[in-house]
Amino acid sequence: MSSIVVSALSYSWPDDTPLFTDLSFAVPEGRTGLVASNGAGKSTLLRLIAGEFRPTAGTVTVDGVLGYLPQTLPFLTDGATVADVLGIAPVVAALNALAAGDASDEVFTAIGEDWDVEERSRAQLGRLGLGDIALDRPLDTLSGGEVITVGVAARLLARPDVLLLDEPTNNLDLAARHRLYDALDDFGGTLLVVSHDRALLDRMDRIAELRSSEIAYFGGSFTAYSEALDAAQAAAEADVRNAEQFLKREKRQMQEARERAARRSSTAARNVKDAGLPKIVAGKLKRDAQESAARADDVHAKRVDEARVRLDQAERSVRDDDALVLDLPDTEVPAGRTVVAARGVNVRRGDRMLFSDNGVDVDIRGPERIALTGSNGAGKSTLLKLLSGDLLADEGQVQRADGRIAYLSQRLDLLDPDATVAESLAAAAPGLSHTRRMHLLAQFLFRGDRIQLPVAALSGGERLRVTLMCVLFAQPAPQLLLLDEPTNNLDLVSVGQLESALNAYRGALVVVSHDERFLDAITVQRRMTLAEGRLLPT
Repeated sequence: MSSIVVSALSYSWPDDTPLFTDLSFAVPEGRTGLVASNGAGKSTLLRLIAGEFRPTAGTVTVDGVLGYLPQTLPFLTDGATVADVLGIAPVVAALNALAAGDASDEVFTAIGEDWDVEERSRAQLGRLGLGDIALDRPLDTLSGGEVITVGVAARLLARPDVLLLDEPTNNLDLAARHRLYDALDDFGGTLLVVSHDRALLDRMDRIAELRSSEIAYFGGSFTAYSEALDAAQAAAEADVRNAEQFLKREKRQMQEARERAARRSSTAARNVKDAGLPKIVAGKLKRDAQESAARADDVHAKRVDEARVRLDQAERSVRDDDALVLDLPDTEVPAGRTVVAARGVNVRRGDRMLFSDNGVDVDIRGPERIALTGSNGAGKSTLLKLLSGDLLADEGQVQRADGRIAYLSQRLDLLDPDATVAESLAAAAPGLSHTRRMHLLAQFLFRGDRIQLPVAALSGGERLRVTLMCVLFAQPAPQLLLLDEPTNNLDLVSVGQLESALNAYRGALVVVSHDERFLDAITVQRRMTLAEGRLLPT
């Protein structure tokens, strides 16, 4: 049985630009992962299913109680508490009032059947690793990963029949991710997840791919989906090669036929002249030969047209997911050179220090690649800011080499959102010629009108590409690159493009990420973990 049915759905942006046209599909019970490139409309589709957006045409039907966790959390308001997010604040207040002696009808009405709501809430939070968080704790005291986890707990606590999750593992540490995986494994309804987390997608029953306003289903995990795509891509590329050879052969045969016809016509003309035939007879023979040659030429032309159609169809079957191919020699750092040395660095958080009494020591040398991991709230982002100089330490010292350090935060807010892609590169690298900048824009897959788009209008993958381009080709080139959860909100094609760019980078690199496959792909050489205020090798 299908729990979500989308029929002939169309949706356009306020400027009438169409996003979906006549989209129809059904989502059955079980776990479904929804994948697509950035900008294809995954999040918008979830909002249409959730009823937050109204379709331009068509219908969306959901069977049962719906739960929806968006990528941009709506409950991040001043003063909101954990109980507010869980949706139990009025019931908890009524229970507290009853315990204080208020036995009014209003109190009992507010409680209803939810006498055990606190116990159920704490159990759900505990299952997701937040059992020690008080229900009255303000959200602004939680880390980003903890806030997302509370949001997931709220949706599960409501016991929905259909659950929509948009990038639920963003900002979650590895332990929190695995707790979420286990909770979703036990979810008994219909789950539709938008995610770039390959480990999560590997737990799905099926993968739904959104492409060109159509949904295609692939049975099994993300790994099975990837293998199916690779096989289809290889077959499509083979079809293109065969079609190209077929077209060349047909063109060659048509040209050879024309040359034979020309030779026969020339020979026939000489024979007619030598035979001394009357003009009327000679003219008829000439017309007959021309008509025969034209018919043969039409046959060959038709075959060439059919070969072109075959090639066009084969080329359309090949995916055009572009890869980044870069060479960044200016970023090279000599082996053994100390880029950053930090001793005893610490920062104050309220009435306590973030790290242990002795602070944090770290040395980064040469072109080494370091993965920085740790639980949510451990201080990973803060440490990156200390290393970059964006944040001054309250204790300790940080010594930096002369080379430039580039820091990319989770928000990718390094560039002016109102500047265009081309203007951003010109501002970052004013010494580059116009021709060189245009070449770089093309290398980073910005072509045509895309280079005139403002940064604010770009998808997550595009914004990451333009930020990387400006950082890597700014003058002087960066000797140290600090990345904070760079794969958040990226589609899987964009993650691959990021991996290509980082593999071309020759400087030192520190990356905060919980995506093990991403860390393996960029060949991390050293790992450090922040735990209980200490920086430990792992």
